[in-house]
Amino acid sequence: MRLPPYEIFPCLGDEKILLRQVEFSELNELIEISFYDQIQAKTLQEAEEMQVKINKDYFNGNAIQWGIVDKLTNKIVGTFGYHGGLDKGEGELGAVLLPQYQGKGYMAAALKLAIDFGINQIGLHRILALTTKQNERAIKLLTRLHFVKVAELEGGELEYELSKNKSF
Repeated sequence: MRLPPYEIFPCLGDEKILLRQVEFSELNELIEISFYDQIQAKTLQEAEEMQVKINKDYFNGNAIQWGIVDKLTNKIVGTFGYHGGLDKGEGELGAVLLPQYQGKGYMAAALKLAIDFGINQIGLHRILALTTKQNERAIKLLTRLHFVKVAELEGGELEYELSKNKSF
């Protein structure tokens, strides 16, 4: 297992997106999708405080979160990362896109890059993802990428798993 922090923050990319570290100067653009522990930021100060916690989690080896950047416009369109369980060989994926970028392939590209990184760089044997029953696009995407629904949680959330033993 190779846990964060890394000597150089990992940047991942394909022809459409770049996953890289979020800069504090970009937080104003991301307030509407800034979350930490399922609490949403309402102000720039709250978003900055959340980013400090996210960075601390990274330096403690508990998480890694990237900004999703559209390569064509160089604009940050969302955030994506692994949260918790890394030291046990598990990673829970969490992602949020600005509404105007949903349904345009950004999440599929980010998932593929993060899965590859999680397996080949961190050494994960199990990747988890949560979504709601109402998020049909996420369910279709997770299924297409070989995630299997493993639980229905309270509040209508669904837990999906990609297991090294089963799927990759």
